[in-house]
Amino acid sequence: MSSGGSETTERILGLRAAVGVGVGAIVGGGILVLAGVGLAAAGPSTIVAFALNGVIAILTALSFAEMSAAFPESGGAYTFAKKVLTVRSAFGVGWVLWFAYLVAAVLYALGFAEYGLAAVRDLWRLTGDAPPPWLSETASLRFVGILAIAAYTLSLIRSASGGGQWETVGKIVLFAILIVLGLWALLRAPSGTVAATHTPFFTHGAGGVVSAMGFTFIAIQGFDLIAAVGGEVKQPERTIPRAMLISIGIGLVVYLPLLFVVTSVGVPAGRGIAEVSVESPATVMADAARRFAGPAGYWMVAGAAILSTLSALSANLFAASRVALRMAGDRTLPRVLLRRHAKRNTPIMAIYAGALAVAVIVLIVPDTAAAGAAASLIFLVSFALVHWTSFLARRRATTPGPFRTPLFPLVQVVGGVSCAALAVFQAVSVPSAGAIAAVWLGLGVILYFGLFADRAVAVDAFSEAADPGLVALRGRTPLVLVPVANPKSAAGLAALGNALAPPIVGEVVLLTVLRTPARTDGAAPDTSAMLADVQTIVRESLDRSLSRGHAPEILISIASDPWKEIARVARSRRCESLLVGLPSAGDEAAVAPLERLVNEVTSDVVVLCAPHGWSPTEVERVIVPVGGRGKHDTLRARLLGSLARGSASRTHCFVRIMPAGTSEAERARAQEALMTFAAEETRGRPEAVVVCSDDVVGTVASMAGPKDLIVLGLPQQRGRRSLGRVAVQIAARTEAATLMISHQT
Repeated sequence: MSSGGSETTERILGLRAAVGVGVGAIVGGGILVLAGVGLAAAGPSTIVAFALNGVIAILTALSFAEMSAAFPESGGAYTFAKKVLTVRSAFGVGWVLWFAYLVAAVLYALGFAEYGLAAVRDLWRLTGDAPPPWLSETASLRFVGILAIAAYTLSLIRSASGGGQWETVGKIVLFAILIVLGLWALLRAPSGTVAATHTPFFTHGAGGVVSAMGFTFIAIQGFDLIAAVGGEVKQPERTIPRAMLISIGIGLVVYLPLLFVVTSVGVPAGRGIAEVSVESPATVMADAARRFAGPAGYWMVAGAAILSTLSALSANLFAASRVALRMAGDRTLPRVLLRRHAKRNTPIMAIYAGALAVAVIVLIVPDTAAAGAAASLIFLVSFALVHWTSFLARRRATTPGPFRTPLFPLVQVVGGVSCAALAVFQAVSVPSAGAIAAVWLGLGVILYFGLFADRAVAVDAFSEAADPGLVALRGRTPLVLVPVANPKSAAGLAALGNALAPPIVGEVVLLTVLRTPARTDGAAPDTSAMLADVQTIVRESLDRSLSRGHAPEILISIASDPWKEIARVARSRRCESLLVGLPSAGDEAAVAPLERLVNEVTSDVVVLCAPHGWSPTEVERVIVPVGGRGKHDTLRARLLGSLARGSASRTHCFVRIMPAGTSEAERARAQEALMTFAAEETRGRPEAVVVCSDDVVGTVASMAGPKDLIVLGLPQQRGRRSLGRVAVQIAARTEAATLMISHQT
């Protein structure tokens, strides 16, 4: 995996702490705010809507659990998308998921401010005086919300577990007391009360139930936060699945009985819960509690709302910081977000970035209702994608994971379709939600391709090459074409081709082209010598390939022009990479046709110039000069990742050559930047060397010994690829093997 992500995070969350993260987000202000909307849409059958949402959540949690157990890293749906899809798709998922957590935090910050200020106003009235007007002003609401954000930002920085545990316990206790008081009131109510208040049960038919499901689904969301912090969970294979299901179970145990008592004994005589909820959807739960438990019930709802919004705020800020941290490690967000607290090791910059974004949204968004609907829409889309990635991962995995969802693929299909259908409902019923999501995604696309794409793709290419299992999960089968013509170099080329092709899923095609010389006398050409060479080439290549666990395809072709035949095979087989040998860098006759070849193919091209008998296993150090515009970063990263599979202990020396006379300060800055750059394309600690010299060829050539390998990018001018004067001269002046690389055009 890429450096700086979840690998440096300590696993400190046990089962109880993981359950606390989930419950803290699930049993939040959503039930107290959104229940009124659901009751207005469906009446008493809102209980069914919440139960069905619970079923969808359980199905989704099973897919989350399978993916989290297989990939116990922070990032949640973003990490899953990066494992199974592409880095671009993963960025899209991570970008909208980060936004969803931020918007959810905004809602809970403002929800806390609303309930908190309302409680202060009610307490003020108890003194006999009217509360001051500023307690009802929007500015006060935002100020209190930002204070809550600041407080929990400091809490997250001070504690790696995220905080908020006491709020979670407190609100569960208050909800339990409310349910007990409601059941006690129901026992004392006249017989037939339940039948009377629940008739008609389906107030607006099945359509009302579906509407209530769409409006209230976010109230059951929160179990996914456990996956978002999966890199910090102890024994993740066991803990994450259990914590998710326990969290949802606790949420349903609170929600369903609470809704039952509210719809049974919290309704005025002669009126229905749907009618009451239409009049005051935001306060229907508090009003109902006042009816069956008196003023104490009202204050318990207010207390539960304050604790719920605070714990949910903490949980969403926590999850947002971990998603941002993971994305920064993959270079799909700025690397500065990887910075940690010197003493507590908490991701301080990721926390600050999320908190600042939440505070800005609090200040500039006048109406959070549409933003909340957008968050619900985004969560549903991301959940549908998790079902899809779970399906793909199960189909493509070469070994079974530690936790496997039962009834495959029924769980993934039913859960994915349900989430997607509810997302479509949200987009249609609340058009502004779809618009907000589209604008944010559009902004992400601009930032990704403008700032992050190049390095993100390169870092991803290194991770993919170093971990062949990742290639298999993404359903790729890279094909490497290796033309071999000289028996003395066949073994080395075959070995390097095998290194470039990921084991199991990658394929290597060893191509030998027999050139039939024209005979002016009309006699048949003597093929015995050519066949003898072919047998030697095939034997040497197969020996090297089979010894490394590869079974390459052997392709023998006959053509009058071998270079055109190589280009034809590369195009027809849609090869990802073309590996060719260059016997002598000083031989212009060999360089010219090879340069024509690299411009006739669209594959990545790797040109090897090495002594006879050379093998990549003998390389002790890889020298990587870097500079220019980074056109070949992706191919270089993939090549270095492939070589890292064979020897993780091999030294990688990244070199930057600056003009003579460069100041020491500029050189120091370049050294620091080069080390950061190099760390993303190596395993272990790389070397970074900055040399001030006007002799690029002589400097690089003097650094390389016979056991080294030099990796050089080839220039491109106006869309044409060239072997380049510098690269050829370096190859000619050193005893080290040289790889000249050119990324596909």
